[in-house]
Amino acid sequence: MPPPFTAAPFTAVQRIDWLRLIRSENVGPITFYQLLGRFGSAAAALSGLPALARRGGRDRPLRICSETAAKAELERIERLGGRLIARDEADYPRALAAIEDAPPVISVLGDARRLHRSCVAVVGARNASANGRRLAGMIAEGLSGAGRTVVSGLARGIDTAAHLGALKLRDDDAAGGTVAVVAGGLDVAYPPENAALMAEIGRRGAVVAECAPGTIPQSRHFPRRNRLVSGLSLGVVVVEAAARSGSLITARMALEQGRDVFAVPGSPLDPRCRGSNGLIRQGATLVEGADDVLAGLALPAAAVPAPIWTSPKILPEPTDGEAKKAWVAILDLLGPDPVEVDELIRQCQFSAPTVLTVLLELELAGRLERLPGQRVALLA
Repeated sequence: MPPPFTAAPFTAVQRIDWLRLIRSENVGPITFYQLLGRFGSAAAALSGLPALARRGGRDRPLRICSETAAKAELERIERLGGRLIARDEADYPRALAAIEDAPPVISVLGDARRLHRSCVAVVGARNASANGRRLAGMIAEGLSGAGRTVVSGLARGIDTAAHLGALKLRDDDAAGGTVAVVAGGLDVAYPPENAALMAEIGRRGAVVAECAPGTIPQSRHFPRRNRLVSGLSLGVVVVEAAARSGSLITARMALEQGRDVFAVPGSPLDPRCRGSNGLIRQGATLVEGADDVLAGLALPAAAVPAPIWTSPKILPEPTDGEAKKAWVAILDLLGPDPVEVDELIRQCQFSAPTVLTVLLELELAGRLERLPGQRVALLA
């Protein structure tokens, strides 16, 4: 879980420091928050990165994002008509801020107020059937008409139908509208045929990106995008999904984040429905329309919990002797198979700050991979 919001106003200098830190090599969201907890600020963390990486076994300099590069990214976002929002700012979406690997910064094009409404994700198969697309559009239109913002990933098929359905209503305060979470930069439409749709969502809704402008989506970006789709939402509706699909990844992430999962049943003869039917067998709520989704949501509209505004605590640094012993014990326990961090702490019998410090050094050195569910694995 990322640390609570800070009480002090967020400054332009802090925004540059946060952007520099998250864009530095081997720094992901969880590592970012651990660095904040260790050093107290992004500026101090940037100064401490090289030493931590060396202690982790790195034999070449760590690439740290320069102030010039960070300012250039900010200027590019502004030229696109967007803005960069940091997690410690009041405009950051509250639902997204609550997940353990919330992006430290997001770029937003369009009406950022859409992100603060009660959001519901509608996702599904890229090669969706005609009926699946029609139903996804109807569900999205019904949700938007009830004041819920429809979130999806701008992919072909169900995602596209969901965005289009939500956009059918007039632009007024009553309609929830839609938010597109993209896997690349704000200026990169993927798939290319959705460029016009992305532009329309930017005008009438909001487009959200975690990556820098100009980033071309790659395979590793889509699971990261999916966690934002579910993280922004109170619930996720799956309309058609194969047995192994990105939509099921979104549903799994939604469950890990404490969100509701809904699924539309489909024909057992259609392979595009095996994943969504499987979700129902595993306990997802069966829905056939927007009214079913609205009735099944655990929280009423506009009931997203408010963040707690307190200052982050600086974690104590272990002594050299304790750190050396912990290194030996932790490396013995780590391997290519993922293990939960809490399990490492239990088995090695060192304090949590000591274990987290060793893991942080290994990750900055490029020797450790962090996985969802607070799991880590040693890289070959």
